[in-house]
Amino acid sequence: MLRSASPERRKIATILAFTSIPLSGFITDIYLPSMPSMAGSLNVPENQIQLTLTLFFLSYGVSQLFVGSLLDSIGRYRVALFSLAILMVSNILISISGSAVMICSLRVGQGVATALLVVAKRAFFVDLYEGEERKYYLSYFTIVWSCGPILAPFLGGYLQQLFHWQANFYFLSFYAGILLILELIYSGETISEKKPFYIRKVAAQYGMMLGNRLFILGIIILGLSYAVVLVFNISGPFVVEKSFGYNSVVVGYCTLVFGLSWMLGGILGKRLSHIDFTRKAVAASSLQLVLIGALLLWGMASENLVCFVLFAFFIHTCSGFLYNVFFTDTMLYYPSNAGIAGGLLGGMVYLITSAASVVIASVGQISTQNDMVIRYLIASLLLCLTVYYLAGIRKRKKALASPVS
Repeated sequence: MLRSASPERRKIATILAFTSIPLSGFITDIYLPSMPSMAGSLNVPENQIQLTLTLFFLSYGVSQLFVGSLLDSIGRYRVALFSLAILMVSNILISISGSAVMICSLRVGQGVATALLVVAKRAFFVDLYEGEERKYYLSYFTIVWSCGPILAPFLGGYLQQLFHWQANFYFLSFYAGILLILELIYSGETISEKKPFYIRKVAAQYGMMLGNRLFILGIIILGLSYAVVLVFNISGPFVVEKSFGYNSVVVGYCTLVFGLSWMLGGILGKRLSHIDFTRKAVAASSLQLVLIGALLLWGMASENLVCFVLFAFFIHTCSGFLYNVFFTDTMLYYPSNAGIAGGLLGGMVYLITSAASVVIASVGQISTQNDMVIRYLIASLLLCLTVYYLAGIRKRKKALASPVS
């Protein structure tokens, strides 16, 4: 039991948990610069390679809806070990596969395994820490996670350029394998009391959470915040290579910049935690919408990669900021049911993300900068409207809670 372990071992286990968090970002982003090459190598249309990302998001999201209650019943540690083993093996199988259908199937399995790992590690911090210390570690969750989107495409661009697209998946297998070995040596179970799995009780808990309007709106905002970022992940590699005429390394640099912007947004969210929650959320969503409008007008006159990256940097920063503040706030609603709450949160976020990726990839052709920007605009508009709606609810609740003079 890790809760009764020495402070040194708990510290190492905490570092390992933080090291596991970016793996989900690596799994989705490392092969983004390789998408055009994969399509050519496997002799399939571009949208079939984009489908590998959509299917991962879909299985990742749906799985998280259900694995939380399972983890509250059987524990976190063994499930995390099982997930890492599955990820290690499945990435090797993808590397040696010559079939897009097989890769899509394996990506579905990876989505389930990643969901188990992420929910287990999300609950790790709620299990092991309390009060302000718990809030402190949770506020770092999105910042550490952003290391995946920052480093993965940058590394993937070079792996693609120096070797081939398969190298990305060999790297993922190595990453999962190293974590598996270290988890076996240093980590352990964190849940203090396993809860029996009663379907009616679990269903009642889900019903209670789904009936909490602020909790659900927070989840929707998290999904839409990431949907804005997903626009470039889905369409950017093809536009950068085919419209702007650059190679996979440049795609990697672009995603590196956008990953840094997401991290910057997370850091700002943590640093500005003392500012009124509603005011900063409204300001960030409004600023993002204004920036996208300005980029759209600029693109009508001239499309330029440097200009696009500059505007998109601050657009993604706004999303990272919103994700950080709403993730910390939403995760603290149900600390005694961290597995279920974390699973429900993660599952619904990625269902929203999956729906967004399907729309982005399938509705119309994306061949120019402004094709991407229009999709940025739609996602950001939905995000802004949701933030304003939530702000109105919080304002009314605050007014009702205030004593009448």
